[in-house]
Amino acid sequence: MNYTSSKASESPAEPKGKRPPVLVDGVTLNGPTLDIREAESFLREAMPIVMEEAVWKATDVKEKVCEWRSPEQLKDLLDLELREGGEAHPQILQRCRDAIRYSVKTGHPLFFNQLYAGMDPYSLVGRFITEAINPSLYTYEVAPVFLLTEEAVLKKMIEIIGWQDGGDGIFSPGGSVSNMYAVNVARYHHCPDVKVLGLSALPRLVMFTSQECHYSVSKAAAFLGIGTNNVYVIPSDKRGKMIPAEFEKQVQRAKDEGALPFMVNATAGTTVLGAFDPLEEIADICERHNLWMHVDACWGGGALMSKKHRYLLQGIHRANSVAWNPHKMLMAGLQCCAFMVRDKTNLLQRCHSAQASYLFQQDKFYDVSYDTGDKSIQCSRKPDAFKFWLMWKAIGTKGLEERVDRALAMARYLAEEIKKRDGFRLVMEPEYTNVCFWYIPPSLRDTADGPEFWRKVHAVAPVVKERMMKEGSMMVGYQPHGDKANFFRQIIISPQVSREDMDFLLDQIHSLGMDL
Repeated sequence: MNYTSSKASESPAEPKGKRPPVLVDGVTLNGPTLDIREAESFLREAMPIVMEEAVWKATDVKEKVCEWRSPEQLKDLLDLELREGGEAHPQILQRCRDAIRYSVKTGHPLFFNQLYAGMDPYSLVGRFITEAINPSLYTYEVAPVFLLTEEAVLKKMIEIIGWQDGGDGIFSPGGSVSNMYAVNVARYHHCPDVKVLGLSALPRLVMFTSQECHYSVSKAAAFLGIGTNNVYVIPSDKRGKMIPAEFEKQVQRAKDEGALPFMVNATAGTTVLGAFDPLEEIADICERHNLWMHVDACWGGGALMSKKHRYLLQGIHRANSVAWNPHKMLMAGLQCCAFMVRDKTNLLQRCHSAQASYLFQQDKFYDVSYDTGDKSIQCSRKPDAFKFWLMWKAIGTKGLEERVDRALAMARYLAEEIKKRDGFRLVMEPEYTNVCFWYIPPSLRDTADGPEFWRKVHAVAPVVKERMMKEGSMMVGYQPHGDKANFFRQIIISPQVSREDMDFLLDQIHSLGMDL
């Protein structure tokens, strides 16, 4: 390393502007290289673009949900190539406008495509704050506010679940990761030696889940070395709920094979049908066979906020662990995913800790119990609870309850409208806010049900979806399910959605598909 200076010594009191340059390996180190005024100017120009284009226009029902372009067209429009030199600010600001313009506006009132939607202003400001401060939640010393708000949110969520003796938890980067946490913690609970000795020291483990579960359950089994063949899939009834008697049969089968059954994943709010497994009956079986009971309430957990609808999750207080995503029904903004355990023995810490001495020193000057990062499988971790905390503070538990009640009422309205209209047919009565239905164009309405009829109905939804995307009018998902032909799955979340929007949805589907 080459170090040079034009003076041998310099008074500390000498103004910085008069100091001679210091060179290290040919790099001048005096002063910051970032032009603060230029950076401030860019931010002052960029933020109004964000507010106007990504917030106000993107949530205006009169604007498009999306401006569809094919991948090749979009590559040309965005000029994605990264070059040696940088671009001027006007060009970068245009890049910002283009990124917003060609993105799907998920906060739009007519975006119904996924299990998240809408835009909450308090959550959005919370995200602005955390992105600006850019903390990481491993220790109190670097994220004091955000560790405390996470603790407060988890405590309240645990209370709402019904764990009267308390529990523990952590926010994770997605419901899939929460479900992986559940599998890992359940395995450690049954076989604590796995942390040190690994898979070779274990018997063959078997876990259980319904045929309607989220695909992250089988991914967890693959990722953690349990193996997808050791995930025993339990049949569901016609409404998509796990059949408890079939569950117990599969537990006995695993025992008869000499395997060790160790956990079940029950689903509270399935992805497609919005079904809720019978948690009380599942809990009874778990107690009889000493199984860890995990409830994937990522989607359906929002119903716990409603006195009117929390019956859907009756028995969740008996679970050993729960995954619940406030970014879904409660609109906390992506991503916001809590994993919680009914445990007060530091199970999360014991299962995941590595005791990194450069982060988790035990001789710090404050209470190190607030250094919660060793409970996580991550090192860097975003403060995802803060936006939910800020939103909760703003609208209160009552406001969250009203959102849930309104969403379910709107789903009921839509289902009743579907029954009244020619060419629309419910797949089943909705239990949650998943409203699943077929659109049958006029050309098929006099055709008797049968293989040929359903083959033709199967082709309708993809064409209607393509047309609505290219028009940009709205976004609704579709899928086949088991032996059922493609049907639309309408998801209702946002309080911005009106009865008129539901009427428009049905009118628009008919308009887009009536010639098929």
